Amino acid sequence: MLRKLSPIVPRLLCNNAVTSLNKTSTQQYSDGRSVYEPDYLESLKPKFPQYSCLNVQMKGYDFPILESYQRYVHSVAEYLDIDVSDCYALPPQTTQVQRLRPNSAVVDAEYRLTMYERNLQINDVNAPVYPIFLRIAQAALPEGVQLSVQEHSDEFEERRYVPDRDLLDLKAELERMQAGGPGGPKKK
Repeated sequence: MLRKLSPIVPRLLCNNAVTSLNKTSTQQYSDGRSVYEPDYLESLKPKFPQYSCLNVQMKGYDFPILESYQRYVHSVAEYLDIDVSDCYALPPQTTQVQRLRPNSAVVDAEYRLTMYERNLQINDVNAPVYPIFLRIAQAALPEGVQLSVQEHSDEFEERRYVPDRDLLDLKAELERMQAGGPGGPKKK
């Protein structure tokens, strides 16, 4: 029976099928999802806003207390299902302090203070979990330890690595040689 139909009928059927497909592919639910998108894609999106990358910075003069506190903050973050991407220590900074005698310039005592620093880098922190994490970290903060939380920047990454003095000296010597300065190649 289909063979006896005119050649115009199959064309009309195909055109109607294409227009009906075009109409259904642009249909959307009231929440903006497409009809043909799977529901599990929506379930993969976070329910709450997230902080992408934060640095928890801890500084203190007493090394064992600072190490213990850093371990505690790390365990609290893992307990709250916060993704801890990195933990690292920065080189200690020393400061020389002199105490003078009253009303004179004579040194009474001299102290050498060493400031230690530990960092914890956390990623994808849900907004409702962040204040809880921060309150627990502040409640357990020992005396003499400073706590600060900041968004991650390139400055933190640069401070992390100690420059190699020998390599820097070799680069400076190479630049002097290329510039033809003292110690450079002699021209004939």
